[in-house]
Amino acid sequence: MAAPKPKQLIRPLVHSLHAYVPGEQPKIRGLIKLNTNENPYPPSPKVLAATKAAVDGRLRLYPNPTAQALRERLARLHGCGPENIIIGNGSDELLALAVRTFTEPATPASATTGRASGSTVQYFHPSYSLYPVLAEIHGATTHAVPLRTDFTLPSVPELKRGKQWDFQAALSLVTTPNAPSGRGFATAELDTLCAAMRGVVVLDEAYVDFAAENALALALKHPHVLISRTFSKAYSLCFQRVGYFVGHPELIAALDKVRDSYNVNGLGQVAALATLGDLPYYRRNFRRIIATRERLRRELTGLGFEVLPSQTNFLLTRPPGPPAKEWLQRLRDRKILVRWFSAPEVNAYLRITIGSDAEADALLKAVSAILHRRR
Repeated sequence: MAAPKPKQLIRPLVHSLHAYVPGEQPKIRGLIKLNTNENPYPPSPKVLAATKAAVDGRLRLYPNPTAQALRERLARLHGCGPENIIIGNGSDELLALAVRTFTEPATPASATTGRASGSTVQYFHPSYSLYPVLAEIHGATTHAVPLRTDFTLPSVPELKRGKQWDFQAALSLVTTPNAPSGRGFATAELDTLCAAMRGVVVLDEAYVDFAAENALALALKHPHVLISRTFSKAYSLCFQRVGYFVGHPELIAALDKVRDSYNVNGLGQVAALATLGDLPYYRRNFRRIIATRERLRRELTGLGFEVLPSQTNFLLTRPPGPPAKEWLQRLRDRKILVRWFSAPEVNAYLRITIGSDAEADALLKAVSAILHRRR
């Protein structure tokens, strides 16, 4: 009997899956990297020292399986208990756990009768492009509902009139502040939306440290609401992959049942704990990034760019003249790497990470050179 071909061993669902596409990690030296929303400033010296000090005989041992010390420290910070918190290998792992924990795979019967809310993963569009991938991996039903044309959040009455939003959906994912638009959503409007929902709602606050307000209180107010946070964007720990959810102990306990054992590496736990011990350092950097963001917004606007309001560490902007995709290449030719998305709602825009002041100056210089050459 002939051996089966590898293709025959793969689930049909996986064959048809469109994987998440991360931002380019350049191999060319000298590029200014403004495409993946990383913090331009390094971790605190105290974090670097603590991480280096932990590179010892402990490397042969398993880390704390529940990141207990980190959960306790975060609980003190957020005014809740450790039972309200679960730590993940980045917030992406926790988003995947939420899909697996709170939604059923779609069945053939539900496909023929319309949306089955118990298998529905719902999100606004555009938002984080990982959401549909996680749902499709699980075999759940994806349901994208458009934001307003200016990327603001539709009100609950609007959502009810439109009859698109499923208030019974098993899991709804709301990126706040939004990516890729950068717009912030008011806590009051999120509260109204959460109160109307009957399934689990995850408020994904990956960029909240650059925003004017946060919705953490909603996770402690509503038993069906989870807040997602990460140490990557604001706290310069992308390399370590540490994120967490805050929410009702029963939801957290359910996620913990699905979580892989030892899912958060020991050095990541050490680095995150040391980060929480030096928050003034990071808060100074938040202020620096916000100041650079506002300067860049003003100067790009003066050069003819349409720049959306941002509560994040990036700007979504429509460049003048040539299509945004052409601007992407022209900037890359000048060693400036930004992000362009092909989705029709945003393909006229570029997303630009807020770097250091020197990187912002280099971007503006490149933009001015491109505009001057056009003339």
